[in-house]
Amino acid sequence: MKEKKQRKTQTREQMINSIRSLEGEGNERRFILSFSSEEPYQRWYGTEILDHSEGALDLERIQEIGCLLFNHNRDMVIGKITRAWVEDNRGMAEVEFDTDETSELIYQKVVSGTLKGVSVGYQIDSWEEVLPNKQSADGKFMGPASIARKWTPFEISIVSVPADPTVGVDRDMSDEEEHIRSLDWFERQLQINKNIITGGKTDE
Repeated sequence: MKEKKQRKTQTREQMINSIRSLEGEGNERRFILSFSSEEPYQRWYGTEILDHSEGALDLERIQEIGCLLFNHNRDMVIGKITRAWVEDNRGMAEVEFDTDETSELIYQKVVSGTLKGVSVGYQIDSWEEVLPNKQSADGKFMGPASIARKWTPFEISIVSVPADPTVGVDRDMSDEEEHIRSLDWFERQLQINKNIITGGKTDE
């Protein structure tokens, strides 16, 4: 069962071997990094999975105007994203650090291995809700899970302290935003309950 609904932006982190430098003259400030995968990610509302099949990611925005940030701070642009692609069910990007004082500081910490965390900011445009002990439409995932079938990354960040994935990003939200998210979650749960009652049949 697919439910098309636009959500607020999300972030998620990766830590293991996610950044590597490019070799060769003139590539000193360029790195290849992995910014996303299909690894299940625990949000406060349940398990989220980012689909990486063909056509799932809209990379146009991140390739045209996407920036490399520090800790998702839009006032701390430390580089540019020169290209982005999907490889082995992972979102990949080539980034280049700027040369101003702030960017140089972060760049040196990445080179030294002090900073290893990568996080992506993205928006989800289309979901597939998978019920408990059921398979997704393509047979790749088991429920319960919310699978992002259409999603758009718009920035990549080098992060100093990655968020606890068991907590998610919502601990940092204001009370108003928490209320909005909660209503959205309940709407999705009502749709799931409807699917259970109708046996997964839809009106579409």
